[in-house]
Amino acid sequence: MQHNREAFEPAACLWIGASWTKMARRSLLSRSFSLNHYRAYDVRGLFNYNLSCCVNALLQSFSATTELLDILQKWHPPATIGRNNIPLQLKNALCAMRDTSNPASHKNLLDCLYSHNIHRFTQQDADEIFHIILNLSQKQMLDQDLAQEIRSLYDIRMETQLMCSECKYVQRVPSSYFSLPLAIFEGVNTLERCIQSFFQRQNLLDGDMCYCDSCGQKQPSTHELKLVSLPRILCVHLKRFRNVGGLTWKLFSRVTFPETLNMGIFAAEGQSENVVSGSPQADEHYRLYAVIVHIGYAMSGHYIAYIRSTQDQTWYYADDRTVQPVSWSIVQSSYEGTETAYLLLYRKMSRNASGEQ
Repeated sequence: MQHNREAFEPAACLWIGASWTKMARRSLLSRSFSLNHYRAYDVRGLFNYNLSCCVNALLQSFSATTELLDILQKWHPPATIGRNNIPLQLKNALCAMRDTSNPASHKNLLDCLYSHNIHRFTQQDADEIFHIILNLSQKQMLDQDLAQEIRSLYDIRMETQLMCSECKYVQRVPSSYFSLPLAIFEGVNTLERCIQSFFQRQNLLDGDMCYCDSCGQKQPSTHELKLVSLPRILCVHLKRFRNVGGLTWKLFSRVTFPETLNMGIFAAEGQSENVVSGSPQADEHYRLYAVIVHIGYAMSGHYIAYIRSTQDQTWYYADDRTVQPVSWSIVQSSYEGTETAYLLLYRKMSRNASGEQ
């Protein structure tokens, strides 16, 4: 499986200087109870172990992805299975998050991740950990049919098309992603525009020319990504971290995103011709249900999550053991600034928008 991401996109698990930012955030949150509340409907607080805020925020999104736990619940591993099995510990952690009113313990999952070279007391990138958990869950799932279900739940399938401008020969290369990696730009962005830019055809000229198998030499060509299929759960990665001259910095540009995403945006200019069979239809919609937010700067920060409850459809703010309801306008505050959306998770809805598929 191919996952194209920049080689180094670190984000942090703890930022000491962010304490003022977190205090400002909390002052904006409308609440009628203590910040130490551990549970609100099916959104539950989590202990922070060894700077585990990155995994904590991801676990909130996994917990809200009820389809994932449904798959894991169908798996009954043997009693002899080792403690370092990711799908086993993920299943146990997600089940624990549906139990009592105390903050859920997921220490065994963290220990399991640490045994797979996820280092303690270090900065983590949420997209990278997201991929590691899903890849290891698929790899270590003993039931291959269920492993394929986990992959299919998140798998975004693409086809790279490289066409020679001289002989029109097209080289096609399939690829697969667990998250859609979208570049963002200086100034104001919309999610729809970022998606359109991702699929925009590029002309490869001069030093960027590619070798054509038909012509037998380098030729000017066009490069284009075609969407083959979208999964039930669409994860969007807003690539806010850049490496310039060996230094990593965070882009704070504004990126707006909707609660309901219309798949008609994939029929953007340049996508109407030679569309791969099986591509999404314009009347398909996705509904936002989780936002992973990075607070701080490139080399130091903190992660929180906004989760839409599957029970009452209310948005909740989850910061480790703190859970409380918030308005959509609070979620929208993650469009820009030091507290910015990093991963967006959407769930496919029925075409008539009356319910989920």
